Amino acid sequence: MQTDVVVLAAGKGTRMYSDLPKVLHALAGKPMLTHVLDTVSALEPHNIHLVTGFQSELIKQHYAKTNYARRVHWVEQTEQLGTGHAVMQAVPTINDDAMVLVLYGDVPLIKVENLQKLINIASHTGVAVLTLDTPTPGGLGRIIRNNRQQIVAIVEEKDADDEQRKIREINSGIMAFKANMLKQWLQKLNTNNAQGEYYLTDVIAFAHAEGVIIGNVQTSDCDEVQGINDRLQLTELERSYQIRRARELAKSGVTIADTARLDIRGELHIGRDTTLDVNVIFEGTNRLGNRVRIGPNVVLINCEIGDNCHILANSHLESVVIEENCSVGPFARLRPGTALKKGAKIGNFVETKKATIGAGSKVSHLSYVGDAELGADVNVGAGTITCNYDGVNKFKTILKDGVFVGSNTALVAPVTVGTNATIGAGSVITSDVPDQDLAVARGKQKNISGWKRPVKITAE
Repeated sequence: MQTDVVVLAAGKGTRMYSDLPKVLHALAGKPMLTHVLDTVSALEPHNIHLVTGFQSELIKQHYAKTNYARRVHWVEQTEQLGTGHAVMQAVPTINDDAMVLVLYGDVPLIKVENLQKLINIASHTGVAVLTLDTPTPGGLGRIIRNNRQQIVAIVEEKDADDEQRKIREINSGIMAFKANMLKQWLQKLNTNNAQGEYYLTDVIAFAHAEGVIIGNVQTSDCDEVQGINDRLQLTELERSYQIRRARELAKSGVTIADTARLDIRGELHIGRDTTLDVNVIFEGTNRLGNRVRIGPNVVLINCEIGDNCHILANSHLESVVIEENCSVGPFARLRPGTALKKGAKIGNFVETKKATIGAGSKVSHLSYVGDAELGADVNVGAGTITCNYDGVNKFKTILKDGVFVGSNTALVAPVTVGTNATIGAGSVITSDVPDQDLAVARGKQKNISGWKRPVKITAE
């Protein structure tokens, strides 16, 4: 039996106080709506129907260049008349013999296993709801059960009486239905309630009245069904999510200095016996080998780091590939296109960009290496820069195996320095240097005897 997913994402999100649609606000580095779409994709649904309304064009623009551009069936709710009305906009294109799973674009941490359970139960009963037992049910719809503990209705808090408000079991809003039954129940909805809206939850009472047993999956994880209505809730759910991921890493063999001070904003693959110090941030897709040590305040974006590497404090690495036994930092910036071969070292206050640093080579201090190719066992002295840009075009610097570059050297590209050549400190190298040669390019020193320093002129 095919499953169609309906994701409701039409609300204004006024409490976010933002020009950005609520569902595009990021949690763990990606929009909360993307979390939902990624999760339901694991179910391999027949269709994903995305119901938008407020700023729908911005949402479409965001996904125009993603994998979801063609996978999503866009549905617009021109008037926001409630959850039932939103689902009404999507069901006409759904086959009667399909299963329908209803989700929300602002409930980002829903688990695929519970969604599958809902679908399985609803395929037998006709309808199933996901609920949560919570000591703080305020503001949420309550699950009404009969004396046999069967669900008979869902009552929104604004319509609930005092006794109903004491109920701890709440509606997550996430439900599964047989499509033909859902379509019949939607036709019965009305707006006779405190908010003057078409409540999707009212279909539960219709189902019970027809003798349908309402299926139920109850989660104990409040974060799973937490909807985001304001930035405080977003912040709190972000930290909860990050702590959870840090704990999972710790259980898998990674040493975490502080689970409350680690941020994973994307996909992370990490080997055994790796250590993460405080305030490490991962963005995009990162792959770390075994026995890697990451120091405090390090940012890694789309990096591959081999075994036994050490990334020291306050370093920023983006789109770099680092082989085993390398050292980087502290205070290093490795920009996209940087590759470190086995045993290479990048030291403090060094910046690289589109640079290959050969095996065993060192750029230890206060240098810039861009658009460059360094061979094996090259030593670059402090204060060295590759002058790779003439204001219009970029040019390449090549340092072959065994080159020694003295401190405070400028290498004006395009330039090639041959194998085992040496550059004298303070040189400006503008032409190629043959193998084995010593190149010195600096002004001749002149000492002036009897020199007297200027003295300050005092006002008369």
